Amino acid sequence: MTPHVIEPDPQAGAAVKAADRAHVFHSWSAQGLIDPLAVAGAEGSYFWDYDGNRYLDFTSGLVYTNIGYQHPKVVAAIQEQAGKLATFAPAFAIDVRSEAARLIAGRTPGDLDKIFFTNGGAEAVENAVRMARLHTGRTKVLSAYRSYHGATSTAINLTGDPRRWASDNGSAGVVRFWAPFLYRSPFYATTEAEESARALQHLEDTIAFEGPATIAAIILETVPGTAGIMTPPPGYLAGVREICDRYGIVFVLDEVMSGFGRTGKWFAADHFDVVPDLMTFAKGVNSGYVPLGGVAISAEIAATFDRRPYPGGLTYSGHPLACAAAVATIQVMEDEKVVENAAHIGETVLGPGLRELAERHPSVGEVRGMGVFWALDLVKNKETREPLVPYNAAGEANAPMAAFGAAAKKNGLWPFVNMNRTHAVPACNVSEAEVKEGLAALDAALSVADEHTA
Repeated sequence: MTPHVIEPDPQAGAAVKAADRAHVFHSWSAQGLIDPLAVAGAEGSYFWDYDGNRYLDFTSGLVYTNIGYQHPKVVAAIQEQAGKLATFAPAFAIDVRSEAARLIAGRTPGDLDKIFFTNGGAEAVENAVRMARLHTGRTKVLSAYRSYHGATSTAINLTGDPRRWASDNGSAGVVRFWAPFLYRSPFYATTEAEESARALQHLEDTIAFEGPATIAAIILETVPGTAGIMTPPPGYLAGVREICDRYGIVFVLDEVMSGFGRTGKWFAADHFDVVPDLMTFAKGVNSGYVPLGGVAISAEIAATFDRRPYPGGLTYSGHPLACAAAVATIQVMEDEKVVENAAHIGETVLGPGLRELAERHPSVGEVRGMGVFWALDLVKNKETREPLVPYNAAGEANAPMAAFGAAAKKNGLWPFVNMNRTHAVPACNVSEAEVKEGLAALDAALSVADEHTA
């Protein structure tokens, strides 16, 4: 792809910004305290503003542009579908919808061969939980504290992070537990084996005290995303699978962020040889070009609704434009070996590069991840592991992370910053040269974080 020639147009940027501030209500924000960047365009791994500043996007949007921005084959597929059949109701069999479902089912693990389409990840979680409750006749759902599952009613209450607090109305039957995280172990473990065993025992104890016969599902992000990219220790997910089988609990894996190549395999579950009963997806399924999500459903749960209507649906379920984007995206990922590239980049460039930064910067406490899905845990002190900023810090308390983020942007890198972490989550088809450019910018920005260490 030929690099786009950036032609600055500050006047146009000012107009875009003025209209935004007058009329757009932004998510997760105090409206009077934000200053959104006016974006003029994007291509591949980069985007740029109206002043001519270009940024290497180490966020992949919100970890969804897995094939980068404006891939010509996906753009063309959307255009072609718009000319053929721009929209149609979900109750009908539409060729592109059927093909998208076939391609997705062909890549999901095990017998997850039926696909219920949604408009995004939160709706996928909503419907997965509904399916589990109807299938089991139970109400409780267990989720981890370090998690994010979406912002709709049930999804936000299943979420573990502080974005839940303002909307936490105690959705019936949501119970949280501690999932494994050795670097900040809640179980005083010193090895991955200890962390896995103690986390599984904690989960069993939680189930025992909640009543196994009352629990419909356990939902986990296969590799938690926004919460910190904590790769589960060996044996943990298999252990959860065994517990679910023993008690008749539906096992739901949330692959909204980790799916479609992000971890170097089609789905993160493939790393752990685990097959859930339900799997949610979105984001990377079509690189976010048109909103699309869904639930991949096992044969057993699908059979529950063979003669019993499923009481759920969405006006735009399996929207033709979104499905056309998914078909084209999956084909691009196959043809251009995007999943293989994500694995290669993680193993040979991004992972080693981040670990090398950790050796030189006192602010980097831990590096963790796989594929193009990595996190740097920033600390005040490597020995004590005290986070660089307090949990859920804001304002002056968050100044060290704000300074780090500003330094990254100054060096042409748009970082993913959450609490005391920065995540390195570029496009799955990112090049080695682009990753090295990002690592150099991170190196400079981490020098700013280092100034706040003790």
